[in-house]
Amino acid sequence: MAGEGEEALAAFVALHGAALRASGVPTQYWESLSRKLRGEVFDAGDYFGIMQVEEVDEEEEVDEEMEEQFKKKPNPGNGPCFKVIVTNENGLQASNPNSVFLVDHAWTYRAEHARHQLRHVPGLLHRMASLMGIPFHGELPDQASIEQVLQEMWKYNQTYQVSQGTAEEKVPVWYIMDEFGSRIQHSDQPSFAAAPLFYIPQQIAYTVLWPLRDLETGDEVTRDYAHGETDRLIRRCVLLPWVPTEVLDVSSSTPEPPDEHYQAILAENKEKLPVAINPPVYAKDKVFKVFTDIQQVLNNLTHPRFVFTDNEGEADILYNFSHFKDYRKLSEERPEVMVNQFPCENLLTVKDCLASIARRSGGPDGPRWLPRTFNLQTELPQFISYFQQRDRRGEDNHWICKPWNLARSLDTHITNNLNTIIRHRESSPKVVCKYIEEPVLFEREDVGLVKFDVRYVVLLRSARPLRLYSYDVFWLRFSNRAFSLDDLDDYEKHFTVMNYAPGVTLKQVHCEDFIPLFEKQYPEYPWTTVQASIFKAFAELFQVASSKPAPLGICDYPSSRAIYAIDLMLKWDTSRDGKRIMQPQILEVNFNPDCDRACKYHPTFFNDVFSTLFLDETDNCHVTRIV
Repeated sequence: MAGEGEEALAAFVALHGAALRASGVPTQYWESLSRKLRGEVFDAGDYFGIMQVEEVDEEEEVDEEMEEQFKKKPNPGNGPCFKVIVTNENGLQASNPNSVFLVDHAWTYRAEHARHQLRHVPGLLHRMASLMGIPFHGELPDQASIEQVLQEMWKYNQTYQVSQGTAEEKVPVWYIMDEFGSRIQHSDQPSFAAAPLFYIPQQIAYTVLWPLRDLETGDEVTRDYAHGETDRLIRRCVLLPWVPTEVLDVSSSTPEPPDEHYQAILAENKEKLPVAINPPVYAKDKVFKVFTDIQQVLNNLTHPRFVFTDNEGEADILYNFSHFKDYRKLSEERPEVMVNQFPCENLLTVKDCLASIARRSGGPDGPRWLPRTFNLQTELPQFISYFQQRDRRGEDNHWICKPWNLARSLDTHITNNLNTIIRHRESSPKVVCKYIEEPVLFEREDVGLVKFDVRYVVLLRSARPLRLYSYDVFWLRFSNRAFSLDDLDDYEKHFTVMNYAPGVTLKQVHCEDFIPLFEKQYPEYPWTTVQASIFKAFAELFQVASSKPAPLGICDYPSSRAIYAIDLMLKWDTSRDGKRIMQPQILEVNFNPDCDRACKYHPTFFNDVFSTLFLDETDNCHVTRIV
């Protein structure tokens, strides 16, 4: 029997050891934890009890200690307050290897599915409302109760992420612990630690709970809701969903980060900068050998001065799908080889970096062509201060939370709930951008006035001197439902990326057809004028991106070339002389964009791209020079 147990433990550690170490679960508990997981043993009830705490009457005088206890409530003002205490008559010893407990999860979901599940999963709304102290009457889900749960759940939510699988599978998972786990209150000096564990044999996540010290009967079970945060101001901000506070004493100004910030990004990306080289010179009639792993290039590049090779070592042009890292080696050994990327171009293509470098144009608030953006990892206090200032002034406070480096609107959420934004910071690195509350809309006959965004493909021929072109065709994406500033989780109302959503209508309008329709709807705003303001924004963006040497800016490596897709929207704004204008808002810059539609409707697309970037020939190409 002992051999079997050792075998089972070894298998358990092989599967889960890395996760347990990362979560800080002491090794002395692993054997017991393995046994409890295999046997689905939930024995917390033998050691703990839930106790209801009497409300403090606001009119009664309370001392500071009682007030602090009152503040610990996870749901201030919402029904009764509970806490968990040790009820076992022998107390609990941290040294006992069995002092580790499993907590079940009452609800596991992805944020974008929450409303649907509350509406349709039998009993879920009733259980969540009860757990959160929200009055719920009747059997059928009602809209008001659903809204309350969607607001309150951010005080109870915990999160984890799977590291394997598709981009969709890596979107963070949120969960709410069962009634026992959800009653465990916060303390700055916690008696327990808790961490999620995805148990691979059952494909189920549990929370693991273990003591940090010995406890006696009647002692309270607490955990640190801001675990791992040591900075006092950041802790205050992270705990704001449970302990409301104002941080108006913090400046909301966000100057550009120091040089060390960019040095750290370079090191983290493991990118090696090139040595200085002379710009290569090529014969006028040279035929270039292209090595690429991009099928769209292989299928559509037919220009006679480019031929494909399977041998990377003999290529004149490396046109890679994935990020190139070792520019130093390439510059030292093969400086004449051109590559379809620039060192440090992540300063454009990663959302937090984009916001940082843009401040070179617009100062701490950023330029007019970029929505006000905060990095939630490094600028949380500034964001909360800005949010609370706007709240005081009665200004619109809708924001959109985006992961730094996911595309296609994955894990992207619109909200006017500060608690929601603060908690989203825990799942993955995110920026929060001011949501465009007054976008320029497009009249769809079948739907009404909808949001739309525009994608331009730009070609960067060189960083210094800056030579930037735009492809003459742009692409449009439309929402499927009429815009209004409500139903913030209605994807088809607030988002325009429909080509990845199954069973969703994809509205397509060619730019040549769009322009007359747009000008008919907005006769005072000819598209040539709108596009001029768009190109002005592009020029400013690339000027600031290349204004400083690498790694503070895009590296001016003479053998680099690149294409990017820039997604933007238009918003209504007021010019300095009081006129109503359409102000471009750059949403993101994409590396190696999907050019399927470009190739399908414009067969010369890659011929034009390669001629412009690698031959310096733009005659008869569908491109316009911006800078």
